[in-house]
Amino acid sequence: MCYFCRVKIQEKYILRCIQIAKNALGRAAPNPMVGALIVYHGRVIGAGYTSPFGGPHAEVNAIRSVRDPGQLRDSTLYVTLEPCCHHGKTPPCTDLILESGIPRVVVGIPDPHDKVGGKGIARLREAGCEVILGPGEAACREHHRRFLTFHEKKRPYLILKWAQSPDGFLAPVPAVRAASPSPHWITGRESRQLVHKWRTQEAAILVGWRTAAADNPRLTSRSWAGQNPLRILLDPGKKTPPASHLLDGKVPTLRVVNEAPSADPVPAVEYLVIAPGDRFLGRLSKELFNRGVLSLIVEGGAHTLNSFLDEGLWDEARVFTGPAPLGDGLRAPQITGRLMESTKSGGDRLDIWRNG
Repeated sequence: MCYFCRVKIQEKYILRCIQIAKNALGRAAPNPMVGALIVYHGRVIGAGYTSPFGGPHAEVNAIRSVRDPGQLRDSTLYVTLEPCCHHGKTPPCTDLILESGIPRVVVGIPDPHDKVGGKGIARLREAGCEVILGPGEAACREHHRRFLTFHEKKRPYLILKWAQSPDGFLAPVPAVRAASPSPHWITGRESRQLVHKWRTQEAAILVGWRTAAADNPRLTSRSWAGQNPLRILLDPGKKTPPASHLLDGKVPTLRVVNEAPSADPVPAVEYLVIAPGDRFLGRLSKELFNRGVLSLIVEGGAHTLNSFLDEGLWDEARVFTGPAPLGDGLRAPQITGRLMESTKSGGDRLDIWRNG
């Protein structure tokens, strides 16, 4: 077989691994959502993806799915990310690969984790296993962008999200809001449900105290099956009303303040003290990295969103535009970046932006 044909086949299998790996979105974190295939003489005989945190990795699930283990000694393992070689909550994947007798492993990209970082590939090669690195690299980096950002930049993958009117407002003027306490929805039901789905896919969600006071959001995924994200409330002066849903203790919540509270906090509401000053959001991001928060959705409000934009501290922005103009009100943020996608979401438009 010619070299280019072989590379195309390897890329095809890696792309299939990525499709399989998406089943782990929102479940595997803080582990990466890895996909793996085992191919025997051109036929897929095993497949797997990363189990929820603490469970088997993709390679283990793929190997265990093979009906005839004897075929492994003449098979190729395809995997989106370098197999681990260290003991964590599970044994090293490299050990099982070698024990199974798999002679060849095709890896999409190296693992940037400081406990792996090429050591998994080296372990396999030293034991006589052929390792091919790089097929489908760009697609694997895109797929693993949360995990790569977390380990390469030492912070969560940051997603900004807001909804705006076609004339560029986040909310109507205060008089209109005061006259009607009901929510002023800019987007339709489909878009609001999509946001709840997104919440199940990310580790945490953040708003500022102004949004908490004005909208009293729950920040849960109640309209979609899945886990609720960690709620993060930026409340340096502790101005959020005590009756806020974010302080009800029903979902784990991190309340970021300038100084420690004088009274005991509500159960499930943890206080994180970060002193005011330069690079506040950068210091918050570092703290979230230290806590293992892989990804974060920033849902508002305008001041908070603009603060992330002004510092260039974002990776992706998801912007809904509803059909009805407001005429006046709170201005939506202005974004510059790469427009990656523009689609319909019910009666709304959804634009996906990337930073840089």
